[in-house]
Amino acid sequence: MELKTKVNANDGQQDLVITREFDLPVDLLFKAYTEPELITQWMGTKILKLESQKHGSYQFETCDPQGNVAFRASGVIHELVTDRKITRTFEMEGAPFGVQLEIYQFEALTDGTSKLHMHVIYESAAKRDQLLQLPFKQGLNMAHNRIQEILGQQK
Repeated sequence: MELKTKVNANDGQQDLVITREFDLPVDLLFKAYTEPELITQWMGTKILKLESQKHGSYQFETCDPQGNVAFRASGVIHELVTDRKITRTFEMEGAPFGVQLEIYQFEALTDGTSKLHMHVIYESAAKRDQLLQLPFKQGLNMAHNRIQEILGQQK
């Protein structure tokens, strides 16, 4: 089955270019990345902190059924232009991938459709390739499918 989220990783480079089209208006897609209630729904994670503004920061956490932390990520938002762009850092605690720089661009295709462009830059090509050994593409596609499913009910 072909993934709707496209991940482009050129050999020897330290970045990824990710694209996905959504049957959602651009403002609703943007809210999926800036509103805690929506992030909680599609990521299935707890929002410990989210300051959706320039120089804001965030921290997300997911626990297993026994209450043990399974995933914790945090970062700083460097740029936020409503319905157009988010530039932020992302760091997952306990993971060997290091801090990454993420640039999200939101493009309106029509009144009811939009496209997400993600440019993710890693410390090295080796760290990026280490991440790609995991089911990263499938997990990202699944998360984007959840955005479409959950927010599609709200349009």
